[in-house]
Amino acid sequence: MNLPDPSDISKLSNEQLTAVLDNLFEPCSTLNAYLVPLIKNETFLTYTDLIEFARIKLLELLNTYKSDQTNTPLREKICKIVSAHPRLGVPKKKVKLSAHSQNEQKSLNDDNTELAAALIRLNNEYEIAFPGLIFVVFVNGRSRDEIMNIMKDRISSSNWLQEVNIAFNSMADIAIDRAKKLNAKL
Repeated sequence: MNLPDPSDISKLSNEQLTAVLDNLFEPCSTLNAYLVPLIKNETFLTYTDLIEFARIKLLELLNTYKSDQTNTPLREKICKIVSAHPRLGVPKKKVKLSAHSQNEQKSLNDDNTELAAALIRLNNEYEIAFPGLIFVVFVNGRSRDEIMNIMKDRISSSNWLQEVNIAFNSMADIAIDRAKKLNAKL
């Protein structure tokens, strides 16, 4: 996809803006329903501006939840946004990955079945430690071993709110990297 000029973002139709967000983040109707109306009221000179705006809005959503952790619908919204990202290291045959995710996870998808099983086990442990979330990290070419060490560290923290903060920041970092790869104006 060729991304439109960032200065035209607020003028796009909801469908066009959704396509942009789906390319930068992962397809997620909950994320789009939250961000599209907010983005429509802003002007952006670069894709970095747009993505940083999205990062701020996601962190504001988390802060709203922090102030009222009994707000179940808000927690569910947060979980849906984070869980739009695919599980790391799951074989392509078992789950449909976006083209971006396939490329980003190349370093995790080798033929070592022992490491693959360990990654699946860590995904399961993570999802038990952080109900409703999927492990999100900016892979950025790191090896499966490096990613598994990061997963172990984050599982041991067991702080759900901190984990959402990390996930939202990782999502924005991934989006910036995707924008670069799409030759967007940063």
